Amino acid sequence: MRSGRPWLNWHDRLHRQLLQDPQWLPKGSTLVLAISGGQDSMALLGLLRDLRRQHHWSLQLWHGDHGWHPGSAQTARDLQLWCLNEQLQLSLSRATSGVTGSEAKARAWRYAELTQLCRQRQANGDASITVVTGHTATDRAETLLLQLSRGTDLTGLGSLRRQRPLNTGSGDGIRLSRPLLGFSRSDTAAICQDLQLPVWLDPSNSDPHFDRNRIRQEVLPVLEALHPGCSQRMAALSERLSQVRDTQEELLELALNGLRDGSVLQRQRLEALTAGMRRNLLAHWLQQHKLPNLSARQLDHLSDALGPSKPPGQRDLPSGWRLRWSRTVVRLEPPIEPATRTN
Repeated sequence: MRSGRPWLNWHDRLHRQLLQDPQWLPKGSTLVLAISGGQDSMALLGLLRDLRRQHHWSLQLWHGDHGWHPGSAQTARDLQLWCLNEQLQLSLSRATSGVTGSEAKARAWRYAELTQLCRQRQANGDASITVVTGHTATDRAETLLLQLSRGTDLTGLGSLRRQRPLNTGSGDGIRLSRPLLGFSRSDTAAICQDLQLPVWLDPSNSDPHFDRNRIRQEVLPVLEALHPGCSQRMAALSERLSQVRDTQEELLELALNGLRDGSVLQRQRLEALTAGMRRNLLAHWLQQHKLPNLSARQLDHLSDALGPSKPPGQRDLPSGWRLRWSRTVVRLEPPIEPATRTN
């Protein structure tokens, strides 16, 4: 740590977690930190900045200006100046109007920008790159509640994993890690205060039009008042569910191999299974083809339609995919490419 900067309990806590799992943020790797300027990401930055010598990391910061409020450009400039004074390397991106007001589009844009930055670093010789975000146990509890209310399966309940590939199936070796999942939002507020870190508030985090904000402002406070510490317990449950899901994935793959006949599934073997097993196998099969996750209700309907004595049929799926089945096989048809116009 830099001279004059004290070693606090927060540093010790994260340092010990990283020593227990060295692959979480590997020694000697390049860490690309997604920094919003809010308390969670600034707490993350402060801790990793102070621990980088112990772990021999190289830090690259990235900030995405969504343009969701009039002061966002000023926040980006202030953050850039602070990083310059701290001798931290910061890359800035500004979103187009296409991501305005949409959490899903904004998330996709952020990951696309981070991927581009990471691949630039790879081209410059960085062999090990990990994208790091400031998600906390509180974020994980919010996500669990959101997924429960929307209808989901184990994959959704175990989301916001500690670590995963940034781009599933790409093979580019870029990982995404969330080292603050053991910390709460009140912890990150205390870290920012103890490390004297600046925080830039984003008004969009108070906008009730976003589902997550209403969970954060209206639902979790009630649950915490009734059962203090429930956010941490829900986050721990989500972690256990993600581990159960990992085990389930391995078993589903073994079972799916017995149903495959080339690119199709054997209908008679599939319908002989229990409804729950059939549902899980279908979800796993669709996930392998990179389809967006279906809701629990949609999967139940598919499982029922492919049950014993049910007639042939078809279902339209997200992103233009279609599931079609006869009495003998189940086939997944990709989106139809638009015809090329010729003059």
